[in-house]
Amino acid sequence: MDSGIIHLRAVNVPMRPNKSPPDAEERAQILEQLRRDLEIRQKGYRERALNLFPHVCASCGREFVGKRLKELTVHHRDHHHENNPNDGSNWELLCIYCHDHEHEKYKLAGQFNGAPQADVPETPKIANPFEKLDDLLKTKGKDSPNQR
Repeated sequence: MDSGIIHLRAVNVPMRPNKSPPDAEERAQILEQLRRDLEIRQKGYRERALNLFPHVCASCGREFVGKRLKELTVHHRDHHHENNPNDGSNWELLCIYCHDHEHEKYKLAGQFNGAPQADVPETPKIANPFEKLDDLLKTKGKDSPNQR
């Protein structure tokens, strides 16, 4: 008789591969790659925005420091991610929650990926059984002798 309980068997998986630490040449290659990655990241608009603006959400005013700095995002005011002027005039720092809210407002305002929402296929409407109820009540009210 099956009791509906699933039994799982534990499998021993090593946490770290048995690999020797990198030699001096491999370490040098790894460090060089890290330096290149850091340089590329510093040239990116997020790093530039973090250097230009205080680490405060422009919408809710929360301050972000240390590990929580990753929760602060760069929002493009005109919603075009290729528009990155050096003075940062198209950017504002928003926390992840306010950033999501800002994009939802943009969608609700009739915009979707930079285009009017009319270009987006409309979802089929669900039948509304009360759709013509107002018309029926108006015509019935006119026919009624008790109408004032």
